[in-house]
Amino acid sequence: MKEEAIKSPLKAFMKQRRMGLNDFIQKIANNSYACKHPEVQSILKISEPQEPELMNANPSPPPSPSQQINLGPSSNPHAKPSDFHFLKVIGKGSFGKVLLARHKAEEVFYAVKVLQKKAILKKKEEKHIMSERNVLLKNVKHPFLVGLHFSFQTADKLYFVLDYINGGELFYHLQRERCFLEPRARFYAAEIASALGYLHSLNIVYRDLKPENILLDSQGHIVLTDFGLCKENIEHNGTTSTFCGTPEYLAPEVLHKQPYDRTVDWWCLGAVLYEMLYGLPPFYSRNTAEMYDNILNKPLQLKPNITNSARHLLEGLLQKDRTKRLGAKDDFMEIKSHVFFSLINWDDLINKKITPPFNPNVSGPSDLRHFDPEFTEEPVPNSIGRSPDSILITASVKEAAEAFLGFSYAPPMDSFL
Repeated sequence: MKEEAIKSPLKAFMKQRRMGLNDFIQKIANNSYACKHPEVQSILKISEPQEPELMNANPSPPPSPSQQINLGPSSNPHAKPSDFHFLKVIGKGSFGKVLLARHKAEEVFYAVKVLQKKAILKKKEEKHIMSERNVLLKNVKHPFLVGLHFSFQTADKLYFVLDYINGGELFYHLQRERCFLEPRARFYAAEIASALGYLHSLNIVYRDLKPENILLDSQGHIVLTDFGLCKENIEHNGTTSTFCGTPEYLAPEVLHKQPYDRTVDWWCLGAVLYEMLYGLPPFYSRNTAEMYDNILNKPLQLKPNITNSARHLLEGLLQKDRTKRLGAKDDFMEIKSHVFFSLINWDDLINKKITPPFNPNVSGPSDLRHFDPEFTEEPVPNSIGRSPDSILITASVKEAAEAFLGFSYAPPMDSFL
C-alpha cells in the first residue's frame, strides 16, 4: 500500500510531463483563475519573443526553388509511404506520431516520424521542423545521437526515417525504478554529456534535454533524440533568447527571458542527473508558479545520500548564474575533467567499449516491452501509409506542400504522387 501511495502521484507527475511547453502554455492561458497569478502572467508575456522565426505572428513565406536545401547523401527522392509496413505506434508528439515500420524491400526496421504539415503550419513551426532535419543530418558521426537515414514528403505529411531504438526511454526506466544508483547515473550522464559536447562543437544548442528525449538502445547505451528545439549557429559565447523547453528543466536565464547560451544544456544535464539520483527534478513543485519561483530563487538543496563528487558536480551544473556555471569557460572539457567522471575512460566511452550498467534484454525489433502501452496499444492510422494521390489538392494542402519544398529532394510535382 505504501509503495502504491508513492507510485500514484509519481505516475500522475510523469504523465503530466509528457505535455510539451506549447500545450502547457495553452492550458494555463485557458484557465482564467491561473491567469490571474502574477507569476503566470509574467510567463505568459512570452507571446512577444525576441526570436520571431519560432513564434512569428505571420506565416513564413514558402522558400523559392533556389532556397531548396540539398539533402546530400541522406536524400531519397523516390521514397514514398507505401515502401513501408507501418506496424506500431511507439511515440506521439504535437505534430504527429512515431511508428515502428519495416521497409518492404530492405526488410529493415526503422522508426518513422510522421508529421502533419497542417498542424505545423497552424503553429508556425516550419523552421523548427527544418532545423530538426538539419541537425539530424549532422548526427551520423556520433554514437549517442539518433541518426536520420532519409526524409521525404507527401502533399500533407513529412516523414523522418530514423534509427529504430527499442531499449526504452530513460524516462520509462526511471519511472519504474524511481531513481538510479550513482554508477549507473554516472554512465548515462557521461554519454549524454558526450552527445551535448558534440552538438556544441557544431554550434548547436540542444535546449530540451529531459529523460523523455533520452533513449536506451538494445545494449543499454544512450541515444539522444528529438531535435525540434535545437538552435543552430550558436558560436562559442553566442546567445539566443527564445522561451522554450520543458517547465521542470527551464534554466533561470530562460525564465528571466534573458539571452542564454550553450550553458543552458549543462543546467539541463544537472537537472537530469539530479532526477536520476533523487527521483524528481530539482526545484520541482506540482504548483508550476511555485516551481518557477524555486528555480529562480530557492538555493539548491542536496540530501546527504550522494558522494561529495556528485554533490560538487550538481552544484556546478545547477548554478543559477550562467557565467559561473560549470561549462561556462571551456564547455564540455570542464564537464569531462570533473572528478565525478574520473572513473570514465572517455575514449572507451565514445567507442562503446564500456559495458552499460543495465541491459534492456530485448529479443529483437518486435520486442516492444520498453515502450509505453499508452502508445503501442493505439491503432496505426490508415492514412499514415497512404500518399494522397486520390484526393483533391486543396489550397491549404498546396500551401503545406510548398512550405516544405526544401525538406526532401523530390520535385514539387512528386509530392502529389
